[in-house]
Amino acid sequence: MRLFQNSALYPSYLQHFDGLAAGAVSFDDRLRVFLDDRFGVLHFLQPVIDRSPDAFFTNANDKTLQTYWAREHGMASASAPEDILLAQIEHHRADVFYNLDPIRYSSSFVRKLPGCVRKAVCWRAAPSGGVDLSAYDAVVSNFPSILDDWRRKGCNVAPFFPAIDPLMDQYGRGDRPIDVLFVGGYSRHHSRRAGILERVAALAERRNVVFCLDASRLTQLAETALGFLPPLKKHRRPRAVSKIARPPVFGRQLYDLIGRSKIVLNGAIDMAGADRGNMRCFEAMGCGALLVSDDGRYPASMEPGVTIATYGSPEEAFTVIEERLADWDGSSRIASLGRERVTAAYSKPLQWKSFVDLVGRL
Repeated sequence: MRLFQNSALYPSYLQHFDGLAAGAVSFDDRLRVFLDDRFGVLHFLQPVIDRSPDAFFTNANDKTLQTYWAREHGMASASAPEDILLAQIEHHRADVFYNLDPIRYSSSFVRKLPGCVRKAVCWRAAPSGGVDLSAYDAVVSNFPSILDDWRRKGCNVAPFFPAIDPLMDQYGRGDRPIDVLFVGGYSRHHSRRAGILERVAALAERRNVVFCLDASRLTQLAETALGFLPPLKKHRRPRAVSKIARPPVFGRQLYDLIGRSKIVLNGAIDMAGADRGNMRCFEAMGCGALLVSDDGRYPASMEPGVTIATYGSPEEAFTVIEERLADWDGSSRIASLGRERVTAAYSKPLQWKSFVDLVGRL
C-alpha cells in the first residue's frame, strides 16, 4: 500500500513548532522536526512513524512546510494549498489517501484526487456542521455518536482508534511531583469544563496543581487592561483558574509533564455528548498517570474503578481527586494497570492492521 496521510496543526501549536523548527530549511528537515516532537502522533499510522518509503505524510495547513515542497518540486511558492497537496499525492503515486483534516479537504477535494488513488478515508471526531464527506470511501472515528451521524448522512463509516505512541514508555518511570495536571482548551463556551476547572483549582491551596491552558483569543484579550469592558468581562477566567494557569504544552513537553503527574484531569467539551476517549485519555494513560475523567461511554480498557477514575459533577471531581491522592498507593496501581491495558489494546501495529483490513473491505 502506498499511503498518503494528511494532518493539520493547531494555530497555538504552529507558533510553538516554528520555534522548534527554526533551523529547518527544507521539507524533509521541517517534517523530521515535527515527527520527532510527537504532536498528534497517536493518529499517525505505523509506516509514517517508521518513515517508510511507501508512506508520505504532510500537514497541509503548514504553509512553510508546503512552500518548501513546492519550491523543491518546481512549483511556484504562491501555489494554492490545495494544488500543492494534489501535486504531492500524485508525485507519491499514492493509492490510499488518509485525511485527518476533512473540513478543509471535503468531498469537493476528493473528487479532484489523481487517478492513482483507489481509496480515500477520513477521520472525524467532532460535529462538522454541513460539510459534505460523502465522496470519501469511509469516515472513521472512535466516537459512536459521530459515526451514527455520518451514517445517517449516507456515508460509509467504520470504528477506528488512536494508538499509543511507543515513546510514551520512556516517560513516567520516576517521581511524580505534580499532584493534578490539566492540559487543554479554555473557553466560556465549554461551560461544564470551566466549572470543573474552577472547582479543582481550589486544591492548589494545598496540592501541586498545574493547569496548562490554551485560552481562546477573547479570553486572552479579556485578561488585559481592556478586560473590564462589558463585552469582554464575561470571557475572563475565574481568579482561582487564572492564578495557576500556564501556557499550553505540546508533544514531548506534554509527555514529560504527564510523566511527572500523579493525576491527569480530563473534562469533555460540551458538544461531546456521552462519548469519551479524547486524545488526553490515551496520552494520560499511555504515560502512566491516573486518568480522572467525567462520566460517559469509554472505549475498552478505560474502565471506571479499574483502570481510570470518573466523576459526575465539579464537586465530585474535587472529591474523587482528593480521595485518589490520599490513597496514592492504590491509585498508582490503578494507573499502572491502565497503562498496561491501554498500551496492549491500542498499539501501533494493531492500529495499522486495523487500517489495512478496513481498506481491504472498501
